[in-house]
Amino acid sequence: MEASHTLVPSSKGSVQSDIFSGLTVALALVPEAVAFSFVAGVSPIVGLYGAFMMCLITSVLGGRPGMISGATGAMAVVMVNLVLEGNAMGAEGAHLGLQYLFFTLLLVGVFQALAGIFKLGKFIRMVPRSVMMGFVNGLAIVIFLSQLKMFKVNGEWMHGPSLWTMVALVALTMGLLFAVPRIHKKAPGALIAIIAVSVLVIFSNIETATVLSFIQSNGGTGIKAGLPTFALPQVPFTWETVAFVTPYALILAAIGLIESLMTLTLIDELTDTHGNGNRECLAQGFANFVNGLFGGMGGCAMIGQSIINITSGGRGRLSGITAGMALLFFILFTSAYIEMVPIAALVGVMFIVVIKTFAWSTFNIVNKIPKCDVLVIVLVTFLTVQYDLAVAVICGVIISALIFAWENALRIRARKIVDEHGIKHYQIYGPLFFGSTTLFMSKFDVKNDPQEVIIDFEESRIMDQSAIEIINKVAEMYQRAGKTIHLWHLSKDCVRLIKKAEKICVVNVLADPDYFVSIDNYHKFREEI
Repeated sequence: MEASHTLVPSSKGSVQSDIFSGLTVALALVPEAVAFSFVAGVSPIVGLYGAFMMCLITSVLGGRPGMISGATGAMAVVMVNLVLEGNAMGAEGAHLGLQYLFFTLLLVGVFQALAGIFKLGKFIRMVPRSVMMGFVNGLAIVIFLSQLKMFKVNGEWMHGPSLWTMVALVALTMGLLFAVPRIHKKAPGALIAIIAVSVLVIFSNIETATVLSFIQSNGGTGIKAGLPTFALPQVPFTWETVAFVTPYALILAAIGLIESLMTLTLIDELTDTHGNGNRECLAQGFANFVNGLFGGMGGCAMIGQSIINITSGGRGRLSGITAGMALLFFILFTSAYIEMVPIAALVGVMFIVVIKTFAWSTFNIVNKIPKCDVLVIVLVTFLTVQYDLAVAVICGVIISALIFAWENALRIRARKIVDEHGIKHYQIYGPLFFGSTTLFMSKFDVKNDPQEVIIDFEESRIMDQSAIEIINKVAEMYQRAGKTIHLWHLSKDCVRLIKKAEKICVVNVLADPDYFVSIDNYHKFREEI
């Protein structure tokens, strides 16, 4: 299968590249963090604190250098109901929803850390390639649609001169992003484009949406704030509180880990390197736990910002550390300047991310891969756009597994031979498991078979309890017909599996005279009969 993305050179990068790419990412994090905080129904400062802490902690401790974490839309949409229900549980005007969010993040951190401790990160290997392609295509579309919202003012689409100005600045940013790397390969294209467009807008007095106007249009006042401070969540520490937040914590932990591990896998492919999924689970958990104690909204890995970082030359942990520290610096000291950055410049950068994220090879391979894989790609893409990443990936994996099970169920075959002694041999081929038991059962002709029958599993495997029970059922059928059945060439692990099932099924390998398990050769069997 063709690769879905063009590999980015897998060099370790440089300090200069990491710093410049980190600064670019920090600028791109501002409107994203602000937007997602409004989605979750919390203050923009809470979103910015969350982005800063997630980015810094996961960059230092995470399992994927170069990957960027922050406040994300996938988690924000779950936080909406949590905050609303939390507000309803407190006194009117108390706004306890935010405090319940912080308490929930403590549990999210614990659950995610446990996933790392128990090494559950390895299960990302179970995600098929078709699901991965649907995931990146869906996320590219989601990022694109989220940027279209920047072309609205007070909920209405721009029109006239304001629209054309916005389009022209976006196009200029994208043009610079394509041109700069061709002039100088190591130049920070995204950062240069943002600064150039910002300077043009400021000194030419061009009227267009800026970071400040975007925040104000959503009910905020700005991004200036002090350092985050330590505080335990101010909620009643009761079983009622735990029962209320635990379901939300489990959902948020699952969404965060799925998105982070999927992003990690994508960055692995882009750079032809390998990250550590279990370490990333631990880092994500610790970062969310700290968010709960220091007033951030939490989050997970961000595919858009991660690709900005990688394509801008960021490879090491320094790129993420720079992004996190720069974001904090913006909040503390340079908020007035960051608020002047035109939204069009950031939209242009994100449109380039969309182009680099989408798996364009999907169109080339659609006629070269099984139709079932095409179906999975389309379904996961649709579900990612329509619902969220977790739902899309889980459904994609389940459907892929069912397709795999169905295809393997059809592979069970039986070659039938009657030897010179009048003994009928059923030579079984293919895996015997829950999906193939019905077809396996149809292979036997108990009524017309001779008095002695051998079922040879040399080319087959007994996979689960359903297989054991169907073997038991076949044996009972021959037993009721007064015929003898022998099981041949069961592997040692299959024999152990049947022995373990003695309490739940009739099969008894050692004691029952109606069963014979051979792991040796045919002559040994003939000597015993």
